[in-house]
Amino acid sequence: MELARIAALLEPFLRDSSGGTEVELSQQQLSSMSIYIDVLLKWNAKINLTAIRDPDEIVTRHFGESLFAARHIFPQASINANVIDVGSGAGFPGLPIKLWAQNIELTLIESNNKKATFLREVIRLLALGDAEVFTARAEAFCGLGDVVTLRAVERFETVLPTAFNLVKPGGTLSLLIGEDQIPGAQDAGPFVRWHAPVPLPNSQKRILLLGTTNQSS
Repeated sequence: MELARIAALLEPFLRDSSGGTEVELSQQQLSSMSIYIDVLLKWNAKINLTAIRDPDEIVTRHFGESLFAARHIFPQASINANVIDVGSGAGFPGLPIKLWAQNIELTLIESNNKKATFLREVIRLLALGDAEVFTARAEAFCGLGDVVTLRAVERFETVLPTAFNLVKPGGTLSLLIGEDQIPGAQDAGPFVRWHAPVPLPNSQKRILLLGTTNQSS
């Protein structure tokens, strides 16, 4: 996919809400996304990675939402942190967050073997260091993250408590969800200080919900 087209489609997700200034991605970041999209489309013809088939919509729905979350989680892209992406599927939001904040250590949790193989192929092609795939259920993962992300997973309410348990005390839980899921998320996390939901660009109902766990949780 052409880099200029990717950049244009991502503009709404990269604007600074305070001043309207757009954050620019590097040519390397855009090139990595182009490779990622091509591989995703190729693999998606064989295994069901995403129901979205249109390349433009893949950019906006998958990369745009993921980068929007990345900017809010890591305003300074050079930060070091341990990130766990629960139910990674086709790699969103975990891999775009890694492209945004390249110094993070990323674990993608994906129990489906075929999807896990796809994720490893993307990591290899993009030469992403400090990125690994855990091929089992999230309940079996032994480790904690500074940031735990969750997006578009099946049985959201069932998976959410597991995601909470993977966040370090004082860490961040990042949810890309629909507005109607906010009450369920807030009820499930009594030890989380929730920030105000942030509407996603180009969407009427989807939001980014960030929560900070208690230091003593």
